[in-house]
Amino acid sequence: MTEKTIDSGDLQERYDSIIEKDSKYVMQTYGRQPLVLSKGKGAVVQDIYGKEYIDCVAGIAVNNVGHCHPTVVKAIQAQAEKLVHVSNLYYTEIQAELAENLSLITGMERVFFCNSGAESVEAAMKLARVATGKSSFVAAEHSFHGRTIGALSVTHKSIYRDPFMPPVSSETSFVPYSDAEAIRQTISKNTAAVILEPVQGEGGVNIPNPGYLKEVREICDETGTLLIFDEVQTGFGRTGTWFC
Repeated sequence: MTEKTIDSGDLQERYDSIIEKDSKYVMQTYGRQPLVLSKGKGAVVQDIYGKEYIDCVAGIAVNNVGHCHPTVVKAIQAQAEKLVHVSNLYYTEIQAELAENLSLITGMERVFFCNSGAESVEAAMKLARVATGKSSFVAAEHSFHGRTIGALSVTHKSIYRDPFMPPVSSETSFVPYSDAEAIRQTISKNTAAVILEPVQGEGGVNIPNPGYLKEVREICDETGTLLIFDEVQTGFGRTGTWFC
């Protein structure tokens, strides 16, 4: 990171004030960089001094089309002027259309809307348990599926798990990534699902061996085990196709 350039005393005062307020009022759970961002366009963000940076983080895999894409901005503005939130108790045209489009893209019959990556992982775990009547999971070493207490149950990294032990599901077995035979040997009569990142993100951008995911799919079909692909980081075009 290039050292910030101070343009004026007013900007320095503003910078210091923002850092001070954040440090005082926001739970300090992340190690922040000494950078106050104010706006962005495409793959470029700008700090309060007007200095530009190439954003290689993309909001941690959120901003797939960059910052402030005009089509996205227009869609948000148009919807906010009509209807913001009505809960799950009523029908809305926009939700029905989105569900249909997602179904066509994925080839799945139905979709379940969630608010975050970790929430979607927990929803998948709940659905796996209720659909199979089983309770345990098989996950990969170096996996990351979220920081909520349920998602931590299938997240391997001890720095995230240990402060919050015991996890919701203590019946998670971790196996080496890209080792299909290890999954076969670990699946038991009580395994509800295998959960994997098609490409591990937090674990080091680990790409599986050719044929690994297909073999895991076959193993799960043979054993009657559900297979959950966590594509929070790889989905919706980030690898060049809709899904990895």
